[in-house]
Amino acid sequence: MTLDKAHELISMHAGLGSGYNRNAARMVLGEVMRDHGQEAVDRLIIEFNLEQQWGIKPGTFFESAFKS
Repeated sequence: MTLDKAHELISMHAGLGSGYNRNAARMVLGEVMRDHGQEAVDRLIIEFNLEQQWGIKPGTFFESAFKS
């Protein structure tokens, strides 16, 4: 997944804000972790204030459901 696509998806899910969107955002973060690493994940968490919105903290390890 490209960082641009991840940014777009996280933006959409954060804007909607439900628990289902939290799970979808976590899946996207797992893909970003697999393809781009922890630093990219932390930037998205901080940019979209996911810690305050859903309790997703920078430094959290996410695993992709799709192994590379």
